[in-house]
Amino acid sequence: MAEESKVYIDGDLVPKREAKISVYDHGLLYGDGVFEGIRVYGGRPFRLAEHLERLYRSAQAIWLKIPMETRCLAAAVRRTVKANRIRDGYVRLVVTRGCGTLGLDPNKCPRPSVIIIADTITLYPEEYYRNGLALVTVNTPRINPAALSPQIKSLNYLNNIMAKIDGLNAGCVEAVMLNSQGYVAECTGDNIFIVRSGRLRTPPESAGILVGITRQVVMEIASRLRIRVEEVDMTKYDLYTAEECFLCGTAAEIVPVAKIDGRAIGGGRPGKITLKLLAHFRRLTKAAR
Repeated sequence: MAEESKVYIDGDLVPKREAKISVYDHGLLYGDGVFEGIRVYGGRPFRLAEHLERLYRSAQAIWLKIPMETRCLAAAVRRTVKANRIRDGYVRLVVTRGCGTLGLDPNKCPRPSVIIIADTITLYPEEYYRNGLALVTVNTPRINPAALSPQIKSLNYLNNIMAKIDGLNAGCVEAVMLNSQGYVAECTGDNIFIVRSGRLRTPPESAGILVGITRQVVMEIASRLRIRVEEVDMTKYDLYTAEECFLCGTAAEIVPVAKIDGRAIGGGRPGKITLKLLAHFRRLTKAAR
């Protein structure tokens, strides 16, 4: 019988079936908390320092004090990965406001909770990486940055979930979200890039995107390959007329796009620059094993 996986909860590794939080936890009641998704390659959390830095920034932005020093939290992540014997997988690191009372007052939650899940993950089948996936732009807009900063990776993903449902109802596994001005922001769980005249283009932070860790890795690889990257506002027209398009994210890595709103992108198959970036990304993560 396979050994049951373990979940880290506030300092303890407990069997998955016993991993529970209180129904009074404000992370459950109000989505009050932050999280990070981290890939594991060869048993090592990839870009762990960058993920933790973003987690602590997100927490600070919502007045949430993570009850562990960064080095201790990093050790807890590695401990959880090791305990679950994860070689290539995924970590979901969650910090909730903690158990409190009914009502919004965060002061009624005396101590935040830290939860770490380490497991395997397959977001998209391999055929999407070979042939590209189809996207649809949806009517659910990205939350206005004036209301909530997109840099806060909070537990409340309802905006993204509603857009995801729109996409699924249209027969697509991923969807493009526009901001309140009609510019391209991001997909429901990934950042988006296009290729035009041999250059990469991606929406800027001001468009209301979450600045992804994998997005930064893509830009680093592009720099080494002497591919120019431009952070510019983009419309649906820019997507439709792109030579290539791809998505990137921690779970998805780099996945080519073949169609958007029924329109073939480029030749309707993954483009040369996209495939080159994907190959270099896979070599980079293989070296991290």
